[in-house]
Amino acid sequence: MSSILIIGGGVIGLALAREFHKKGFKEITILEKGLIGQEASFAAAGMLAPQAETNNADAFFNFCNESNKMYPNFAEELSDATSIDIELDRNGTLYLAFTERDTQEIRKRFEWQKDAGLEVELLSARETHKLEPFVSPDSLESLFFPNDWQVENRKLLIALKKYAELNDIQIIEQTEVTNLIFENEKIKGIQTESGKLFSADLVVLATGAWTSLIKHDEGILQMPKVKPIRGQMISFHTAKRLFTKVIYSRRGYIVPRKMGKILAGATVEDIGFENKTTDEGIEMVRENAIEISPSLANLPIDEKWSGLRPFANDGLPILGEIPNTENLFTATAHYRNGILLAPITAKVLVEKIVNKKDSEFLDKFGIKRFNSANAI
Repeated sequence: MSSILIIGGGVIGLALAREFHKKGFKEITILEKGLIGQEASFAAAGMLAPQAETNNADAFFNFCNESNKMYPNFAEELSDATSIDIELDRNGTLYLAFTERDTQEIRKRFEWQKDAGLEVELLSARETHKLEPFVSPDSLESLFFPNDWQVENRKLLIALKKYAELNDIQIIEQTEVTNLIFENEKIKGIQTESGKLFSADLVVLATGAWTSLIKHDEGILQMPKVKPIRGQMISFHTAKRLFTKVIYSRRGYIVPRKMGKILAGATVEDIGFENKTTDEGIEMVRENAIEISPSLANLPIDEKWSGLRPFANDGLPILGEIPNTENLFTATAHYRNGILLAPITAKVLVEKIVNKKDSEFLDKFGIKRFNSANAI
């Protein structure tokens, strides 16, 4: 195969393009319906938090954890190639408890993670406040995850885009793919909204929340449904950095950044493709942030935004070969973990395509786990 066409220019599509280039491919094109990296990846908070975000030591946790371990080298390679620091912050993550139910939940998490041999600490209220003095005095205890980190996701997108530009990976923006054209169970071409046709030896759908909107020849493409889940977020700005760590509760989170910026999120709303903020959603995010730290109560909201996360009906990614096609693959439905899972998604999928190397993750998160009733 000599030419690669990636549909979707978010963090997954950009990471795939970089990985293909590292394998020696020279003819790589990314088609993006809007602007590169300006959808869910741009709206994210950049948390790399497999221990805070998952509930069991299962295959999905292992997938997230392995990708998290790749980030130090991933960040260093991007910096070497682009001179852009993606601000990988390894100060760890706190998970606070405010109620008896919260306490039960974090202790349950503590037990399975200790049993799994993971690094996790159960902290008293006093220890919590010593670690982060500006968290609420109402917090009862917390978990500390030293290996749950964060990255500046918008700088990550800038770095990946610059990598593409420096290495002659073609980026075509404002180009929405509407139809896949097949011939003899092989993808023959891509049709855009304007009617323009593109072709390549191999096509990868990294189309996020818009995956299910792409039409296809009936009976050929077997893809499970992917729908958008809106997340609204806000940010504050302080004169100095108040927090050193990402801080969760069961209802929300705050993410401290350089220069006093604090991100807070996020809503989870199944409302279709309505990508906008609402007064109710923003107020809920603000209240959850204030629960974590009442010191935020008097600060004005510096910025507010929303994004559409791609969600499959079991909440897991969809990766690998699309059945009944020879040259069509997908990497979508990463939901809340697109930033975290970008390095490992690119690695395992490109290894499969280029070197025919199988992966337990491609098996676990492949399309075959869905029955025909879930196909679009």
